[in-house]
This record gives sequence, C-alpha cells and structure tokens, in this order.
Amino acid sequence: MTSKNILKYIFIAAVIVLAGFALADALGYFNQKSYTKVSHGSHSHYVPHDRNPDVAINKFPREEPAPGEKITPTGQVVPAEE
Repeated sequence: MTSKNILKYIFIAAVIVLAGFALADALGYFNQKSYTKVSHGSHSHYVPHDRNPDVAINKFPREEPAPGEKITPTGQVVPAEE
C-alpha cells in the first residue's frame, strides 16, 4: 500500500470514531444527570429519564432541580433520597 492509501484509511477510521462519539452524545450516553432538557416552544422543560408517557411535557418543571432534588416520573420536584 502506498502512503496515500494509508492516510485515506486513517482519515476514514477517524471520521467513523468521531461520528460514533457524536451519536453516543446525541443519544445521551454521556449524560450524568437523571433528567433531560426538552425544548417546548419558546421555553424548555426538565424531564426525567423514567418519565411517565401519559403525563404531558407541560407538567414538568421549567427550571432545573436544585442540588438535592429530583424530578418524579409525574413531574413533581421532591427531595432526593439518599
């Protein structure tokens, strides 16, 4: 193989690895929080990962929970259990 071909394969491998990291980030793999910020028109709601699908998005808080608080699957902000 020529050095031009080797560089081409290294470039393709680097693009695949970067695309994999971008996909993992988009799917929330690196998210350490127990909730996700969801855009809802001109504002956002904070929705837990274990959200009850029967509860509308507008029932979830518009402000991020404080340290020591968590969001329940129904949208209530309660003290976190330790």
